[in-house]
Amino acid sequence: MRADVQQVADGTYLVHGSNTNWVILTEGDAVTLIDTGYPGDRALLLASLAEVGSAPEAVTAVLITHAHTDHLGNAEYLRTTHGTPIYLHEAELPHARREFLHQVDVGTVLKNGWRPGVLPWAIHAIRSGGTAHVPVTAPEPFPSDGVAPDGTLDLPGRPVPVHTPGHTGGHCAYHLPDAGVVIAGDALVSGHPTSRIKGPQLLPDMFHHERARAVASLDVFEGLKGDVLLPGHGPVHRGPVREAALQARERAL
Repeated sequence: MRADVQQVADGTYLVHGSNTNWVILTEGDAVTLIDTGYPGDRALLLASLAEVGSAPEAVTAVLITHAHTDHLGNAEYLRTTHGTPIYLHEAELPHARREFLHQVDVGTVLKNGWRPGVLPWAIHAIRSGGTAHVPVTAPEPFPSDGVAPDGTLDLPGRPVPVHTPGHTGGHCAYHLPDAGVVIAGDALVSGHPTSRIKGPQLLPDMFHHERARAVASLDVFEGLKGDVLLPGHGPVHRGPVREAALQARERAL
């Protein structure tokens, strides 16, 4: 099975899974993986690592934007099989352990089933393991060792975690200042099967735990320097991230 891998900058790759994206950052033989797709995306995930000349045992760490099943789906597999540490924002740790689940439920999906694209998306999500119980047994907060004053993590790609709550309480984007890249997760996307809009936007309301905070987090994106946006859903967006955030805000009002 061949993965849809797109190189967007030196050592930076956006991978389109079945309905969710993840990002691979390479530095020499080492890799940082950001998000892991649905449980059913495992073959695609492993294929994407091979596509960039790597392998799961070369993954130094997995960074998770947020603990929804379509982003967390293969994290525990990597942790238990290869000993890969799984890092999230501190506020997202209990979510990853499944002490609670802030994710759209079946009832809400059914209530929105009349909307274009919702039922096909729901069928795909179920078939891909979207309702599976996939806790990470031992998720970790971002490592403190080697962290630069600006928050840069000592990991391949040198990502900087940026707290962008609303979609979930501990949602994090990741900024690559030197490359001008922002990995936005689900806090700022460029498309979704349940949305008729193309381009920068928030996900439909039913997906956000706290929509008002999700809108407020667009302020954070407005302050990030970069001209490449890698969303959790949709294609790569090129252009100032600040303008993308402003466009998403206009559409959210």
